[in-house]
Amino acid sequence: MFPRPIAQRSAVAQWSYSAMLPIALILWLLPLLGIALTSIKPSSDLASGNYFGLPSYLAFENYWSVLFEYDLWKYIRNSFVVTIPTVVGAVALSCLTGFALGIYRFKGNLLIFFMFVAGNFVPFQILMVPVRDLTLDLGIYDTPQALILFHIAFQTGFCTLFMRNFIAALPRELIEAARVEGVADWQIFWYIVLPLMKPAIAALSVLIFTFVWNDFFWATVLTTSADTRPVTAGLSSLNGQWVAAWHLVSAGSIVAALPPVAMFFLMQKHFIAGLTLGAVK
Repeated sequence: MFPRPIAQRSAVAQWSYSAMLPIALILWLLPLLGIALTSIKPSSDLASGNYFGLPSYLAFENYWSVLFEYDLWKYIRNSFVVTIPTVVGAVALSCLTGFALGIYRFKGNLLIFFMFVAGNFVPFQILMVPVRDLTLDLGIYDTPQALILFHIAFQTGFCTLFMRNFIAALPRELIEAARVEGVADWQIFWYIVLPLMKPAIAALSVLIFTFVWNDFFWATVLTTSADTRPVTAGLSSLNGQWVAAWHLVSAGSIVAALPPVAMFFLMQKHFIAGLTLGAVK
């Protein structure tokens, strides 16, 4: 069912693995290295056709320009305004729905669970017009609230799938013992289940933070002004009407990628624990 570990393979397979691994790593990192190299090139290098060579000099001022002259910091602030409430709202709701669907056994449990999951299979393009019209009717178009409410509504389905499966795998003896002692359901959730969910909450928070931070489609559909656009949509404004400022776009992309990368490394231990919990007995 599972592939054999490489240490149990033949000598030829082990040698091939050792030889191909660095090559695959270089190919994987090549686009990132290209963006990093372009971000420190002066505009004159790109204008002269020096796309793949070394820069004539290190133009670290590109980062200063993109942050302060082109107000990238404002778009980064907008991304935090949208992403943090979305993560808190989606994870909090999924803890409640996951607890209800994972603990209670009632007729229609699977149907409700499938309804949560089914929303993740709807293409974004189909939802574009009705969601935009809904935000216009509610008077929240081109506001952070529009993005926050949509992302919470859409991400809760995936989060519920994650949390429900996690909670359903917890020992039911803990729940039954608490019920025998007369503990209320909200106390079971708050004092017994929620502390056990901390690795799952950490893993889910990192995933949702990355999903929402990197969203480009809804950032361009539901926002139009620089005061509300997240950083993914704001990067497009770095290009002029006739000339593409790739050195600035590359520098902005590197800066925009730092928050989710920093969050992953800060939460790395909890993230891996949440994903692997229950994988082994």
